[in-house]
Amino acid sequence: MAKTEKMTDEELISLIDQHVTDALGYDDGISEQREKAMEYYYGLPFGNEVEGRSQFVDSTVQDTVEWLMPSLMRVFASGDEVCTFNPVGPEDSEVAQQASSYVNHVLMKENDGWSVIYDFCKSALLQKVGFIKVWWDESEKIDREEYSGLSDIELDALISDDSIEVIEHTANDEEMEDQIATLHDVVIHRDNSEGQVHIEAVPPDEILVARMTKTIQDSHFVCHRVRKTVTELREQGFDIDLDEIRAGATDKDTFSGERQARYRFDSSDDFSFGSSDSLYTDDESMQEFWVYESYIRTDFDGTGLAQIRKVISIGKTILENEAVDTIPFVSITPIRMVGKFFGLSIADITMELQKIKSVLMRNLMDNAYNQNFGRYAVLEGQVQLDDLLTQRPGGVVRVKSPNAVMPLATPTLEPYSFQMLEYLDGIRESRAGVSKMSQGLNENALTSHTTATAVNQVMNAAQSRVELIARNFAETGIKDLCRTIYMLLLKHQDREKVVKLRGQWIPVNPSMWKDKTDCTVSTGIGFGSKDQQMAMLSQMIQFASQAMAGGLRIVNEQNMYEMAKELVKSMGFANYQDFLTDPSQIPPQQPQPTPEDQLKQAEVQIKGEELKIKQGELQLKAQKLQQDAAEAQVDAQLKMAELKLEDEQKRAVAIGAT
Repeated sequence: MAKTEKMTDEELISLIDQHVTDALGYDDGISEQREKAMEYYYGLPFGNEVEGRSQFVDSTVQDTVEWLMPSLMRVFASGDEVCTFNPVGPEDSEVAQQASSYVNHVLMKENDGWSVIYDFCKSALLQKVGFIKVWWDESEKIDREEYSGLSDIELDALISDDSIEVIEHTANDEEMEDQIATLHDVVIHRDNSEGQVHIEAVPPDEILVARMTKTIQDSHFVCHRVRKTVTELREQGFDIDLDEIRAGATDKDTFSGERQARYRFDSSDDFSFGSSDSLYTDDESMQEFWVYESYIRTDFDGTGLAQIRKVISIGKTILENEAVDTIPFVSITPIRMVGKFFGLSIADITMELQKIKSVLMRNLMDNAYNQNFGRYAVLEGQVQLDDLLTQRPGGVVRVKSPNAVMPLATPTLEPYSFQMLEYLDGIRESRAGVSKMSQGLNENALTSHTTATAVNQVMNAAQSRVELIARNFAETGIKDLCRTIYMLLLKHQDREKVVKLRGQWIPVNPSMWKDKTDCTVSTGIGFGSKDQQMAMLSQMIQFASQAMAGGLRIVNEQNMYEMAKELVKSMGFANYQDFLTDPSQIPPQQPQPTPEDQLKQAEVQIKGEELKIKQGELQLKAQKLQQDAAEAQVDAQLKMAELKLEDEQKRAVAIGAT
């Protein structure tokens, strides 16, 4: 394998500049289409308005996007579980369950999961592609804290922490209880830097991708261009030389049409701040620069093989250049096109309808104006024009001759003009799946000849387009996002962390997890609406209850628990553990004895009682024998005493006789 010389920084910057200039999204057709979509969403003028005539702008694009968003957010962010890791083998069950809970915790709790998913989906619907950047963030985080009146012991305990740096210290002697005590006032910086998964929804105009790209991970060039302050760069660990950066920095991206379109509705962006004269403020720490974070496949080391290089640069200055194994972006597109990275957005397929409806509505409104305030033919010099031009009830128009003023007839619009508007709404429904049924109850839905089944069929047909978009988002961006979070935790979080999962405090150590091949990700997408899912789950629970009562062993307590859990979650309660108890966590009950066992146990108890009675009788007999023996012994002792007494009396009589 032939080797070449290692690439210089100048050559690398030149290569990146070429890729940026040629990339999709850099002031090209894609950028222009997204700029146009944003203008249509805001309902800005088309530029063909005529003064004095209607300038109405329809809101088809905005209405369609905003009616799709609730359905998508209900699917992905209505609870705490966005994805589930399913085990491949029985040995993976515990790891998969813990990974599912912790990955969802990182997405929804440690990051602002709701906002990330909302911006992700909305960008895709409106601007062709939605982007999320997910990476392991080890940025420096320093918090300032102040303490006053600390004793020597309290001060020593505070500054004993290695993460503490004392910035200011003042010692004061004060008299306390007839003693002089030294109290301390300190200002400290506490280093709270801790690596964690960081997730951010990125505006599409900040991402550049190489032409002919099919997927993010297969692309040979992806660039994230974003404005950052000097403080943000230094917190990331970069040593900033302001003079060097200023020499090569540029602000040309500030004035891109796509970026300005985002702020054009309310003029909320200060574009003058991006000019070369005002790019640098007096406060150097808050000066902003355009930072290019490029992921480029190139043979930088001259080995003959291209690898992914992460290059962070400002102008001609390279801040970081390292080899990486993946590109930290995931993407979604609503309408996929085979072999292309950029598909079609909902705005792409509805902008034309918005323009046609705007033209029709302008004509209708102009006609209404002419009907109410029509045009007149005036005999020159015979009419007071001021009287004629002043429109007021009961007004008088002075004329010098009869028939000096004659109204010009305004033709009425035919009914097909209004039918055309309904026809365009039907086209929108077929293209985007947003119908009157999904926006609210149609007045025709309650007529006597319209059945509930027919209404359901219409709604299901419209919802099928929305479900397809949701499934597309789930199987691409959401699944890739969860897998990326899993792999980042597996690679970087090397210590145990205690978090509250499923209502319990559980120690989690992702470094003990297995590789991603041991688990498969499934996103929480069901079929039908929440009401339909609850109805189906209720039917399943009823059927399972009847099956268990009838002795049909096709379900068990664990199956019933899982169905009930999904029913509670469909109702919108994320804390299902407060309502249900997992049967696997309940200690097993002691088996109930059978009648035969109970009879045997009774016989054993009776025999035991009989044995106790016999033992009592024996004890009584033994006690009586002991009592008799004691009485006999007492009698023997009395007789012995009597005999002894008689002997003593006889001896006394004999002695007296002598």
